Amino acid sequence: MGTSVQSKKILITGASSGIGAELARSLARRGHHLALTARRLPALQALAEELRPLRVQVEVAALDVCDLDAVPSTLQGLINSLGGLDIAIANAGIVAVNRTGSGRLDLDQKVMQTNYLGAIATLDAATAHFKQQGYGRLVGMSSIAAWLPIAGSGSYCASKAALTAWLNAARLELAAHKISVLSIHPGFINTEFAKNMDRYPFVISATSAAETMAPEILGSRESLIVPRWPWQVLVPVAEKLPAKWLQRFF
Repeated sequence: MGTSVQSKKILITGASSGIGAELARSLARRGHHLALTARRLPALQALAEELRPLRVQVEVAALDVCDLDAVPSTLQGLINSLGGLDIAIANAGIVAVNRTGSGRLDLDQKVMQTNYLGAIATLDAATAHFKQQGYGRLVGMSSIAAWLPIAGSGSYCASKAALTAWLNAARLELAAHKISVLSIHPGFINTEFAKNMDRYPFVISATSAAETMAPEILGSRESLIVPRWPWQVLVPVAEKLPAKWLQRFF
């Protein structure tokens, strides 16, 4: 699909693979211009070359969102290259299994730094731009783990719960500035960074997840669970189940 007067300028962090890369493909097919970041610049450049035949503008930059000081300047450079920004998607994240009592607090720190602080650094920098122009849309990639505990992944769950809480507060704060906020809560998505996904229920591909997310990112929804079925029904139920039951699945 080519560009159109409705084309948006969209930033995606963590776009070199997984959900981020599939979102880039899905949004580019819809005719939207992209600014893509990730730690792996060669992978981003390859994705950009793949997308350019769709006649959309694609700008890329290497960025580790854990480098909080680098986030604002990197985003500003991409905004300048893209000629503006309408939507910012904080997608960069990591998964780490760390059993309680291991003493590996460095793993917990890395998860929180990437999934929470890196995400809000991205969205904060985008907000500064959106306030100046008088509109914008923030999108945060949280997880159903914000509500459902996963054994061995306490810090991952905590990082996503913190991000969801931040997004909910930002939504209230930024409405007066005409900045909307969408929190996305994926279930179990099969990506290269999430190992042994076959042990979890209701796993879907990153491509399928992105195709569900893309139109909602472009719309006005405030919260989204992907896939909607069965998690839309199971999450409220599972939150009330005894821990011994949850252990069988998570």
